[in-house]
Amino acid sequence: MICSGEAPLLEFRLLGPVEVRCNGQCVEIGPPKRRTLLAMLLLANDALVTNDRLTHALWGQQPPRHAKTVIQGHVSQLRRLLPPEEPITIATACDGYLLQAPADRIDGERFRAAVAEARTGDGAPSGIPSLRKALALWRGPALAGLCDTPLVAAAAAELEETRLGAVEELGLALTVGRRAEEAVAVLRGPADRHPLRESLVALLLDALLATNRQAEAIELYHRTARLLGDELGVDPGPAMVEAYDRILSPPRVVRAARAARRWEETLRPGDAHRPGDAHGQEGAHRRDGSHRQKDAHRQTDAYRGAGQPGANDLRRPLLLPRRPAGFTGRARELAALHAAVRYTAHDSPICLVTGPAGIGKSALVAHWAQQTAADFPDGVLFARLGGFIDTAPAADPAFVIRDFLGALGIQPDDIPQNTAAAEALYRSLLRNRRLLVILDDALSYDQVRPLLPGAPGCATVVTSRNRLESLIAGDCARPLLLDRLGPGEGEALFARILGPDRVGAEPDAAGHLVRLCDGLPLALRLAAARLAVRPERSLGDAVEELRDGQRRISFLAVDGIDFASVLRVSVDHLPPDAVAVLRLLAHHFGPDIDVAAVAALAGDSPADSRAVLERLVAANLVEERGHDRYALHGLIRLFARSLGPAPGGDRLLPLLDHYLYAALAAATAAVAGSQPCCRLPEDFRTPVSTPAFADREEAMAWYARERRNLVAATAVAAAGRHHDRAWRLALLLWPLVVQQPGADWEAPLGHALGSAVELADADAESRVRNLLGWVLGQNGRYEEAMPHLLRAPVLARCADDTEGEAIATANLAQAREALGDTNLAGLGYERAAQLARRAGSPQTEMLTTYHLARYHLLNERPAEALALARNALDLAPEDQVVARRAMLLDICGRALSTLDRNGEAWHHFDRAGRLAEQDGFTADAADYYARAAAVRTYGNG
Repeated sequence: MICSGEAPLLEFRLLGPVEVRCNGQCVEIGPPKRRTLLAMLLLANDALVTNDRLTHALWGQQPPRHAKTVIQGHVSQLRRLLPPEEPITIATACDGYLLQAPADRIDGERFRAAVAEARTGDGAPSGIPSLRKALALWRGPALAGLCDTPLVAAAAAELEETRLGAVEELGLALTVGRRAEEAVAVLRGPADRHPLRESLVALLLDALLATNRQAEAIELYHRTARLLGDELGVDPGPAMVEAYDRILSPPRVVRAARAARRWEETLRPGDAHRPGDAHGQEGAHRRDGSHRQKDAHRQTDAYRGAGQPGANDLRRPLLLPRRPAGFTGRARELAALHAAVRYTAHDSPICLVTGPAGIGKSALVAHWAQQTAADFPDGVLFARLGGFIDTAPAADPAFVIRDFLGALGIQPDDIPQNTAAAEALYRSLLRNRRLLVILDDALSYDQVRPLLPGAPGCATVVTSRNRLESLIAGDCARPLLLDRLGPGEGEALFARILGPDRVGAEPDAAGHLVRLCDGLPLALRLAAARLAVRPERSLGDAVEELRDGQRRISFLAVDGIDFASVLRVSVDHLPPDAVAVLRLLAHHFGPDIDVAAVAALAGDSPADSRAVLERLVAANLVEERGHDRYALHGLIRLFARSLGPAPGGDRLLPLLDHYLYAALAAATAAVAGSQPCCRLPEDFRTPVSTPAFADREEAMAWYARERRNLVAATAVAAAGRHHDRAWRLALLLWPLVVQQPGADWEAPLGHALGSAVELADADAESRVRNLLGWVLGQNGRYEEAMPHLLRAPVLARCADDTEGEAIATANLAQAREALGDTNLAGLGYERAAQLARRAGSPQTEMLTTYHLARYHLLNERPAEALALARNALDLAPEDQVVARRAMLLDICGRALSTLDRNGEAWHHFDRAGRLAEQDGFTADAADYYARAAAVRTYGNG
C-alpha cells in the first residue's frame, strides 16, 4: 500500500495529466498503460469495463497475445494503491473490472456535478459561480500522459467537448448578466484554440458587441468565415450569421428586413415557398456567393424572362440506372449509403462511393437507387461519366449539364451556350426541389464539381475508382469505401449464377474461389460465368486452376469482359513513376511494406516514395494498412506483375540491406546493453532512410510488423545466393525468437544454416546452430536439438568467439539436463560461466550464471544459488538486459523462499514481475506475480 497516514484521503484527477493524490501528495501510479487502465475504470465509475475495452484502450488494434494477463498485473498493482479504510475498490466482475469510488473523489464527477448545479438555478447569471468552480478543476488537456490509442483519444475528446460546453454556458451567462467584459475574457482563449467552433465564435461576437467593440467583432467574423471556407469549404452557419446581423443592424431593422424578404417571396409568380426563408437562414452554407440569396433571385428572374418555365412547370426526370441482375448482400453498405444522403432541408448531402476496380460500386448505387427513387419526389438524374472506360474519353461535364437541363424540361434553344450560365441555370432549377443526382464512374473532382446541385434538399451520389479527396475536403462528401465480399456473400453470388445445388455440393471449394477472387464481385461473376457454361467441371477443378497465379488473371475473362482490361484502365491513368512502383510492389516478397522499404526498393527518397504510394492509394490500387504501411491484394498483385519482370539482384540488395540495418537497430534497442549478434557484410550499403527506435517497446512493435517480411527476406536472400545476408537476417530475429519460441522459426533458421554452410563460415554456422538448437529445445525437441548444440561450441571455438562458445555451452548443458544427464549438465554450466568471465561480457555472464544458479537451486543448494544470482545482478546496470535481470530475481526469490525468508522472497518476485512485464514477457510476469502471491499467502515472512 503506497497511500498511508492516520486518515488517508485518496483523490483522482482526470482533467489534465492523470494523477492520484493522497492527502494532497502525488502518488506514483506506474507506467502509461497502468495510468490508462486506471483512467478507463474511473471514467466508468461504478460500471463494468470489459477486458476487450481495456485492451483497446491500452494497445489499440494490436494487443499482445497475453493482454489479459498484463491487465491482471496492472489491476493487482492498482489495488495496492488503495488503503483498506478507503471506500474505494476495484472488483473483478464477469469479463472485466468495476471500480467503485465516491463521486466527490474524482474531478471529472465533480466537474459534471458543478455544471448540473449551474443549470438548476433560477436563471443563467445565477449559475456563474458553479460554472467557474467547474472550470477551475481543469489543469490542461484531459487524460494527458496516457497511451496513444483511438479509444483514449475519443474519451479525451468527449471530456474536452463537455469543457467547451461549460465555457459557452459561462460566456452566455456573463453576457446575459451584463458582465460582457468578463465574457470576452472567458471566451477569447477557447475561441482562439478552436477557431472552427462556430457556436463559441458566435458567443464571442455577441460579447464583443455588448462591449461596443463592433470593429473587432466584424474582423473576427470575416477571419472565421475565411477559415471556414479554406479549411472546410463552407460558409458560416446560422449562429454566426445571426450574430453578424446583430453587429451590422439594430435588431428591429434586421427583423423588418427579413419580413420584407419573406413578403417579396410570396409575391413572386411561379416561385415555390421556401420554409428556410421564413427563418432568415437561406443559403447559410452555400459556396457560390454570399449567405444572402439576393443575387440568386436576380439570376432566376433573368432566366424566367428568357422563357424559362416556373419551378412548378418543370418535368420530373427519372433517369435511373438499370437494375443490376443477381445483386446480393451489401446490407451494411446500403444502410450507410442511405444514411449518408438522408434528407435535410438545409443541406445538400453528397456520398462518394469508392473502391478498386470490380468491387461493385455502380451495382450498389444502381440497386439502391431503384429501391429509394420514391424518396425523391422531384426525380432522379443519372450520368455515366466514363472516367475509366478504355473505348472513349471521359464525359465532358458541360455536355452532361445540357443533358440534365433537357431532362428537366428546358428546350434546347433555351439552354445557354455559355458553360457558366448553363451551370447557373442548372443549379437555379434545382432550388426548392428534392432530387437525386447520380454521377457514376467519375475520373476527377474537376469532372464532378460542375454537376453538384448545391441546393438544400438535393442529394448526390458519386462513384469512382479514385478516392477524390478534393470532393471530401471541398464539398463535405461522405466517403463510403466498399470492402470485398465476405465468404457468405461471395458464395451467395455464386449460387445466384450457378444454382444453390451446385454450390452447396462443394461449399469448401466455393469458399476457396471467393478468396482466390479477392471477394471482388466482378471477378466472382467472371469465374461463375466460366463454370456456368462448363457444367462438367467442378468448383474444385476451378480452385486448382486459380491457384496458379499466372493462369488466374487469364481465367477471369469472358467474351467482351476480362478482369485484366478493367485493371489496365486504372493503371493507364497513372504517371510512369507510379506504374514503376506498382510493379515493384507486386514483386515484393512480403505481405505488406512500409515507406522506408519502398524507398530502398525504388531507389528514391522516402518523401518521393510516400507521394507515389499516396497516388496509388487514391487510385484504390494499393491499400493503406496503418501508418506508412501498404499492401496489394492478390488479383491486383498478379496483374501488376505482368507490367514487368521481377527486380534483379541490383534492385534486391538495397532492400535486403534495408531490412538488415533496421533489424540490427531493432535488436540493439530491444535488449539494452546487449552486444550485436553479427557484423554487417563488407559490401553493405547504408539505406537512405534508417529507422531509429526509442526503446524496447518500439523495437518489438517493429519486429511484430515486419516478422513475415524478415522471414521472407531470409528465404529470398538464400535463393538469390545472397548468403551473407540470409544468415544475418534470420539471426537478427533473435529478440522475437526469445519472446515467442513456440512460433515457426525452423524455416528461416534452416535457410540461414544452409547459407552459413555454403559460405563455410564457422562463426555464422555456430551462431545459427546455437539459436536453432535452443528453439528446438524450448519446444521439447531436445533429441533434434542435440546435433546442432553439440556442433555450436566447437564451431565457436574455431571462430575464436569465446562469448558465443559460452552461450552455446550453456544451451548444450540445458539440453543435457532435460535429457537426464545432470552431471554433464552441471559441468557444462560451470564451463559456460568460466567462458563468459573470460570473454569479458557482463551480459553473457549474467545469462550463464543464471543457468548455473538455477542448476544449484534444483539440486537443493539454495544458498549457493542465491549467492550466484545476487553476484550476477551486480554485473550490469539496472536498465540493461532487463529480462535476464528478472530471471535472476526470480532465482533469488525461489532460493529465499526455500530458506523460509518469504518476506524477502516476495519483494524479489514482485520486482521480477515488474521487469518482465516492462520487457513484454507477459507469461513470465504472470508466473512471477503468482509466486509473489503464493509466498504472501502461505509464507511466514
